[in-house]
Amino acid sequence: MQRLRTARASDLDSGRSAKGAARQPRTAGGSKYETILRAAIKVFARRGFFNSTVADIARQADVADGTVYLYFKNKDDILVSIFNHIMDEVLESIQREISPVRDPIEKLRLIVQKHLQCLGDDRDLAVVFQVELRHSTKFMEQFSATRVAQYLELIRKLIEQAQNEGRVRQDINPKIASKVLFGALDEMSTNWMLSRKKYLLRETAEPIFEIFLRGISGEAAIRNSKTEAQNRKSAIRNPQSAIRNSQSAIRGPQSAIRNPQSKIP
Repeated sequence: MQRLRTARASDLDSGRSAKGAARQPRTAGGSKYETILRAAIKVFARRGFFNSTVADIARQADVADGTVYLYFKNKDDILVSIFNHIMDEVLESIQREISPVRDPIEKLRLIVQKHLQCLGDDRDLAVVFQVELRHSTKFMEQFSATRVAQYLELIRKLIEQAQNEGRVRQDINPKIASKVLFGALDEMSTNWMLSRKKYLLRETAEPIFEIFLRGISGEAAIRNSKTEAQNRKSAIRNPQSAIRNSQSAIRGPQSAIRNPQSKIP
């Protein structure tokens, strides 16, 4: 990922107003942009998004209030920028790690490990991602159209590749499976953040992935489940047949009641 551009804003750091100043680009070089984002993560995690102010963030970043407005429109913009910036870094890091690997299953395993390590190594970031971002209606409206869609698409393609190679069942919907995996990682991250128990989030990566990959049922349970599902579909397609079978089952006991002697040896 391109590094962020350093802003020429030393005059603002000394306390001058940023009103009327051009907003600085976010796309390369710059320690100021990243410094403000890191400060915002800490402030939002400790004080909560709604209780925090731009002045709090500026104080934490050790810059003047006006400097923040060179890079961000408002507090909401800072919150969304945290998500986009971190997701860009994570997606780039994931792509870099999985690119030498040919096995789609191993690529999925690396994604799980990276996801949990990223949040587990930075509790403040976990609080912002798992709690504070969910409080912003503006963010939630845009959620599915942002980097998460790219993340889910990456997972979906790997599941589809594994299917094509015969590594994953053909009857699995890759789109649903990708959301199931993401949902498991999301829930485990939230549980770790809220838990009073001390443990490493990244140590849950392997159990999560094994459950996702292998499921929780044995072969017999899977076969029985498929048979029951087929029976239900058949009953839906042929409701009259299902009714006749039900009536036949009812007539059997009634016949035995009417002819009790026939049951006595």
